[in-house]
Amino acid sequence: MTTTTRTGAQGETLPLADSHDLIRVHGARENNLKDVSVDIPKRRLTVFTGVSGSGKSSLVFGTVAAESQRMINETYSTFVQGFMPSLNRPDVDLLDGLTTAIVVDQERLGANPRSTVGTVTDANAMLRIVFSRLGTPQIGSAQAFSFNVASVSGAGAVTMEKGGKTVKERRSFTVTGGMCPRCEGIGQVTDIDLSQLFDEDKTLLDGAITVPGYTADGWFGRIFGAVVPVDVPVRAFTAEQRQEFLYGEPRKIKVEGINLTYEGLVPKIQKSILSKDVGAMQPHVRAFVERAVTFTDCPDCLGTRLNEAARSVTVQGVSIADACAMQISDLAAWVRGLSEPTVAPLLGSLGDTLDSFVEIGLGYLSLDRRSGTLSGGESQRVKMIRHLGSSLTDVTYVFDEPTVGLHPHDIQRMNELLLQLRDKGNTVLVVEHKPETIAIADHVVDLGPGAGSAGGQVMYEGTLEGLRASGTLTGRHLDDRASLKPAMRSSTGALQVRGARSHNLHDVDVDVPLGVLCVVTGVAGSGKSSLVHGSVAGRDGVVSIDQGAIKGSRRSNPATYTGLLEPVRKAFAKANGVKPALFSANSEGACPACNGAGVIYTDLAMMAGVATTCEVCEGRRFDASVLEYRLGGRDISEVLAMPVTEAEQFFGSGEARTPAAHTVLARLVDVGLGYLTIGQPLTTLSGGERQRLKLATHMGEKGDVLVLDEPTSGLHLADVQQLLALLDRLVDSGKSVVVIEHHQAVMAHADWIIDLGPGAGHDGGRVVFEGTPADLVAQRSTLTGQHLAAYVGA
Repeated sequence: MTTTTRTGAQGETLPLADSHDLIRVHGARENNLKDVSVDIPKRRLTVFTGVSGSGKSSLVFGTVAAESQRMINETYSTFVQGFMPSLNRPDVDLLDGLTTAIVVDQERLGANPRSTVGTVTDANAMLRIVFSRLGTPQIGSAQAFSFNVASVSGAGAVTMEKGGKTVKERRSFTVTGGMCPRCEGIGQVTDIDLSQLFDEDKTLLDGAITVPGYTADGWFGRIFGAVVPVDVPVRAFTAEQRQEFLYGEPRKIKVEGINLTYEGLVPKIQKSILSKDVGAMQPHVRAFVERAVTFTDCPDCLGTRLNEAARSVTVQGVSIADACAMQISDLAAWVRGLSEPTVAPLLGSLGDTLDSFVEIGLGYLSLDRRSGTLSGGESQRVKMIRHLGSSLTDVTYVFDEPTVGLHPHDIQRMNELLLQLRDKGNTVLVVEHKPETIAIADHVVDLGPGAGSAGGQVMYEGTLEGLRASGTLTGRHLDDRASLKPAMRSSTGALQVRGARSHNLHDVDVDVPLGVLCVVTGVAGSGKSSLVHGSVAGRDGVVSIDQGAIKGSRRSNPATYTGLLEPVRKAFAKANGVKPALFSANSEGACPACNGAGVIYTDLAMMAGVATTCEVCEGRRFDASVLEYRLGGRDISEVLAMPVTEAEQFFGSGEARTPAAHTVLARLVDVGLGYLTIGQPLTTLSGGERQRLKLATHMGEKGDVLVLDEPTSGLHLADVQQLLALLDRLVDSGKSVVVIEHHQAVMAHADWIIDLGPGAGHDGGRVVFEGTPADLVAQRSTLTGQHLAAYVGA
């Protein structure tokens, strides 16, 4: 047997297998990448830097990780592949030396109302087995403690063939589940304000139903019209008609020759709208739900989601509902205190999982916390849990800004975890902006020079010291340090918060100053979001911009999301004397061949689908007759292909002057998105770009107080200065700006700081400092004060 060898650096002979110590990427063209070629060292920590939109995610996630996952999927049988998501091969000439990629991104965890921290990490599954084995009294298997399994029983005759004869036998079954029957395992019940569902004084023909999507001339209007009168005001319905209209039982009816199901308005809304998570709804539907529905803890299960039998079982005096409500750091100590040889392996595994929460800085959560309420950073760290104790080596771990949502105090712990993964023999790829994490890199790849079409090139590749001396945008700003403002604005009033107790807050009393830039800070889990979103954001005149993901398909783009397309369509329609609907690729103006998508999609079952540019419209999405209409010498497809800065000038003066469109475009420029094309699909935007697009959209809402939740997420060091300038302009224009933030540059720029702590979970929830940044630095009485003092060099 022979071993192929090569000569090492010292002249020694090494096996050829040891020479594959690089991930080689040649000619990557995914999204905005311009024939990028880069060699990434294996078993090292490589950080990818560059401004938001420079191509970092396209290179790391869209090219390296995507191809690794696609090739792994191809190792399964075609039958199995049919059940898996199909992935396209990235647009790249060569990818060599890939290893198995484990992606830990910032995508928020599912907003399903049944999803909790315990269910997404499997901690609940293990805890249910513990209670089914050790709990007293015994009530059944692990599913008897699951709030997703209802208790059901049934009996009946079963017909079967036996020995050539047809035999009837009586069978019965019983399933013991843990679901609370009243709230069906959701933990909350709803109370609906009927006055928000319909107008008593109108007829159905006049649009009495005021629920979004329930139009008089649509199918809902016709279905109700087949059962109750359409030309009589709702107020005049008989008692029987009103009962049928509101609470009618589901049944089959025929409408215009079509078989449909009729159901009363209230149960139909409960099933179609209220069964979904409020945070995942479109803005207009969410506004309706918040107006029409009140959510309260279920009075039967007290919000625990479990039925009485499941709650009655205890282990050492603790029920499973009590265990799930505990802070995870406390629950870990309780599990370690259980000594039972029969389930020792299970207790060990559960204890390790809970310890991982504490180790990663999430010990302040509880297992019954809804996963939809976690921030992007918390979601990412929850996903990391399952990888921390893994024995796998020679794996490529891919992280998307793992420090998002972390206080400077917590970033050190995250850095240690990244280094631990590397030291086990893994390749760690990190997309990051924070200098604290860039500082621990073995290798740095800097992309740029700009964003969008101005980016997509490798500007630097090498060591951290080389990056500092490289002269690139990242290199120049790497050692940026903000200084404290010499003068502070004076507040013009205050929003009073008294006795705030949501989540971990301990009867907090605080005055949030108005007319200034106020920063609310503190370690992760200290209660910042609970204070601001629970006691400030819901008030009149307060516009809140949270971290919720932008919803949108590949048909959505900045023009549709921001509402820019509406005044543009009207301007085209007015200039040409036709209908505005012609200038929408989702309506009458769509190319008939591709239905306005610009591409034709061919589904190839278990293989990746193929998207080809539509030959009829050549990817322009509009019917040829529509493109004959012009505004300012441009057709609608040419306008949608403009960058924001060019479009701002186009609609700002001359024949195409449209003030409503110009206002929206000016806001996009203000938040640093001038390089985006206004018709670019939302699916191609980076996380930082989506965050700023959301900010630009909400800036136009009427409200004197603007609440921002970590607006520096996804922002490059150079862009933070632009954000601070924008915040200054907002305050100087008369608005009050409240920012939840960890970035020291934003803290140093604040007029007033409210610091929560001193720790996380039940160790936090208190105001530990109120005052100016200068006072916070001078006192150094809190963790934030110590880190801010070090940052400004005080």
